[in-house]
Amino acid sequence: MDFLFLFFSRLSFLHYYMRRVVITGIGALSPIGNTYKDYAQALLDGVSGAGELTRFDASKFKTRFAAEVKNWEAKDHLDRREIRRLDRFSQYAVIVAEEAVQHSGLDVESIDLSRAGVIWGSGIGGFETIEKDIEEATLNTGTPRYSPFLIPKLIADIAPGHISMKYGFRGANYATVSACASSSHAISNAFDYIRLGRGDVAITGGSEAAITKAGIGGFSSMKALSERNDDPKTASRPFDKDRDGFLLGEGAGAFLLEELEHAKKRGATIYAEILGSGATADAYHMTAPHPEGLGASEVMAQALRDANINPTKIDYINVHGTSTPLGDIAEVKAITKVFGEHIYDMNISSTKSMTGHLLGAAGIIESIACVTAINKSAIPPTINHFTDDPDLDKRINFTFNTAQERSIETAMSNTFGFGGHNSTVIYRKYN
Repeated sequence: MDFLFLFFSRLSFLHYYMRRVVITGIGALSPIGNTYKDYAQALLDGVSGAGELTRFDASKFKTRFAAEVKNWEAKDHLDRREIRRLDRFSQYAVIVAEEAVQHSGLDVESIDLSRAGVIWGSGIGGFETIEKDIEEATLNTGTPRYSPFLIPKLIADIAPGHISMKYGFRGANYATVSACASSSHAISNAFDYIRLGRGDVAITGGSEAAITKAGIGGFSSMKALSERNDDPKTASRPFDKDRDGFLLGEGAGAFLLEELEHAKKRGATIYAEILGSGATADAYHMTAPHPEGLGASEVMAQALRDANINPTKIDYINVHGTSTPLGDIAEVKAITKVFGEHIYDMNISSTKSMTGHLLGAAGIIESIACVTAINKSAIPPTINHFTDDPDLDKRINFTFNTAQERSIETAMSNTFGFGGHNSTVIYRKYN
């Protein structure tokens, strides 16, 4: 008993003395906005980013629409050399990282670069590069010829590599790859990197660019995508009785994280504080969620313990909510298990109804939605709700169709991925 007392006392002691981590810069590139400001406004306006595919002829595919990034050209942001050497997912990464740094007002030359890191997430990496190079190589009747940039462009860790080289950050630099939970895990790792004293600054987030022939074809063959081709803008219908699969999206998001005193010393604007995070596995199925949401409930409970807060302190959950028949039900079961009666006092919403599913970038773009909700005192909606699902409790506030004003102190972001990966991050208004 004495040993247990000392053990848990030490845990409390360590928690008390861990450094506080805050968000001082944000960048976003999404199907509903190409900057953080535009993305945040579109979220609250309930804008759909879905539309017919423009990247290739999709007439022979079962799903002929997606949530593409719009009115964006790499040449407007990057030089010719960078465009040639970076896959689209890395281009997105470099651009949102730059916005986050500029938004933060950080003078990169004034910080200790050996204590500044880049931890980034991508579920797939250079999918477009793989597809194009293989097509070109197999068309060659002679010796297959591959681009010398093939490997450097496709590997998931190349995005944080390019960001670190741009700013000279010599601290931790790596990628997290855990399917749709990738960027959420990246945020968690960057959070730990700073709060445990290994660094003072980190650029974190994720990027994905999987709207390609193979991306649409592969997910379609799995029966994962909505096939509502007659009305793409209402195709993503989380928690609706007639939901039929997810909307594939693309884009990127970034946070500039700092240790609190580091941020205060330079007079930085603080947009939110990260309180805690969790990571678990379903250990159940390759693609399907645990039917009772076992891993999902455990990851939320773990994040609450890490944050050292009671479940009743959560005001809003930005759920994984992909608009799949099984996934939406399982997540609500998990939330009910963790929060009990408090579920009726919270707001819940799935912003994937607007952005589509950004795969490895989902965690960061939805975490940005949480921070937006905290700063704007408004809950972004779950759009495209038409018919109640009889298997879901009508008393739960899913924030259907329109944003709702609400003072938010603490918000939670859930992201789950193929392979049974679960990640949760908790954000709080900075006081």
